[in-house]
Amino acid sequence: MGVHIQVLRLFAVPPRLGLAALFLAAAIGAPPVLARAAAPLLPGPQAPDPVPVRLLDPPPAGSRNVGVVPGGVVRWAGEGITRCGDARETWAPLDGACLYPVDLGQEEGALEVYRDLGGRRETATLRVLPPSYAAEHLEVDPGKVRLSKKNRLRADREREVVVPLFSLRTNPAFSLPLGSPLEHAPPPRNFGTRRLFNGETRSAHGGADYRAPTGTPVLAAEEGLVVLAADHFFAGKNVFVDHGGGLLSMYMHLSRIDVRKGRRVKKGERLGLSGATGRVTGPHLHFGLRWRGAKVDPAPLLGDPAKLPSP
Repeated sequence: MGVHIQVLRLFAVPPRLGLAALFLAAAIGAPPVLARAAAPLLPGPQAPDPVPVRLLDPPPAGSRNVGVVPGGVVRWAGEGITRCGDARETWAPLDGACLYPVDLGQEEGALEVYRDLGGRRETATLRVLPPSYAAEHLEVDPGKVRLSKKNRLRADREREVVVPLFSLRTNPAFSLPLGSPLEHAPPPRNFGTRRLFNGETRSAHGGADYRAPTGTPVLAAEEGLVVLAADHFFAGKNVFVDHGGGLLSMYMHLSRIDVRKGRRVKKGERLGLSGATGRVTGPHLHFGLRWRGAKVDPAPLLGDPAKLPSP
């Protein structure tokens, strides 16, 4: 039985919403609080134009549906689930539930998802709500906003290395909740923050920032395989860990890297030390997640998964 999707319209996600909005092919790209961060954190590289995303008609009255903000994750639990899916791909359930990540760049609208169980298919609609993330205006060194040719070429080369990682679909080696990337972590902040640097709009902030003095141990959020350990222009010294099931965790601006590409790490294992490398103005840890290509807020996945929105 297939999924019936009535296409209402197509839209192209604006190119500056992040390293990537949705990845049909491998592509890279808190209620409003207008307070200025003590140490402004600068934007990452801009994404190329993503592919269009299909929106559905509004869900019929009485249908199974749930609201979710861009960057959120929906959990749909049930007995006997054998397969989960959306219009792009299918995957196995995790701990008895289907989990549907919604990209930070997703516009307001409705997305259809489904699950297979007991020989039948059930569908639900995700109502993507208007984003309500903070806006921040910062004045910084113009050279950190408009890159030199040399730095732009370097960033482009590094992006070509990162792009394929968002398409990895290895066997899942994790369960929720994820572990904290710091042993005594302060509250994460800044996910989704839209920043204007010297009056120019840049990418929405696609990760959670943790204030951490240089030299603070940075820990793997779950078991997985190190697929990147490098020093990049924007991210500085950074480590990417593939946890399987399309989930990738990213740790940026490190002062030191303690692991190598190809090494399997355990949950809570030290990956390196926090720092201020790359394009930043103060020491901190940028902790990001990509789940099946979608840029999602790490904070909800560090808590009880039963508290995630559900249709």
